[in-house]
Amino acid sequence: MNHCPRLLLVVVLMSLSIASALAAAAPAQPADSAESENRPQAQPEPELYRLWYRNYDSPPILSLLTLALSKTPEYGPFIIERSVEMGQGRALLELRGRSELIHIANVATSPDRERNLYSIPIPIDGGLLGYRVCVINADHAHRFRGVTSIDQMTDRGLRIGQGSHWPDTEILRANGAHVITHARFEQLFDMLLNERFDCFARGVSEVIFDLEITRHDQLIIEPELLLAYPMPSYFFVGPEDHATAQRIQLGMERAIEDGSFGQFIEQFFGYALKSLNLRERTLIELTNPFLSEETAAQGKRTLERLTQRLRSPMKDTP
Repeated sequence: MNHCPRLLLVVVLMSLSIASALAAAAPAQPADSAESENRPQAQPEPELYRLWYRNYDSPPILSLLTLALSKTPEYGPFIIERSVEMGQGRALLELRGRSELIHIANVATSPDRERNLYSIPIPIDGGLLGYRVCVINADHAHRFRGVTSIDQMTDRGLRIGQGSHWPDTEILRANGAHVITHARFEQLFDMLLNERFDCFARGVSEVIFDLEITRHDQLIIEPELLLAYPMPSYFFVGPEDHATAQRIQLGMERAIEDGSFGQFIEQFFGYALKSLNLRERTLIELTNPFLSEETAAQGKRTLERLTQRLRSPMKDTP
């Protein structure tokens, strides 16, 4: 019985100690919570997208990719970087191999590319890549006068320059053209200046930008001819990069729906279409036997609509 008061005293002292500790801790909790609420929230790291260097250097392509990614804020912030310089063939191999050197490339489509890569099947320029004009030496313009077919170009000894890995190369050959190739895009301009070939066929949506970048005063755009064949140009990503493909496609679809894609076309290609005087040119229509069935149908419809627009009377309003 004599131990009970001591035991009671111990219990009381322990209780007081616990209560004191709790009381001391209690005021600190709201301060921590307030500090946590006021502390800036950590922002997610921007997603890095490496765009093939030739696309990055092209104002329309870089702007369209930026537009598409900006239309999908739920995917988070992003940064677009210029890839290391590499030819088109290697760029596509790097994409196929899931390389970190490159994540996105815009090129003309083909069945092989659609099989081995992940395509976003929306033509980035509305189908304009299939319309081609010739970049030529200014002194050779007379050699193209009166030409109305590929056969006539061949008969006159007019050779067309193209990239080694471009689908256009085989398309032009399949239509009877004499084609000279090189793996490096920039080298093709030097070859044209050195008369290794006579016509560097470039899309109407890209040719003006090409000449602004290369700055060769001796080269001009041939004023009379217009080659045309179905040639959709898509964004491509690696075969397993579903997230990037879905983001780009969703962004482009939203841009089409809200009208900003149409504004993009007018901003970057409206001047080119007017300045190239396409309606007055001799149209040489070619076939493209190297498209998948689905893409061929889409490309044919797009080409027909564009050709109809070219042949329709010019309107004063855009």
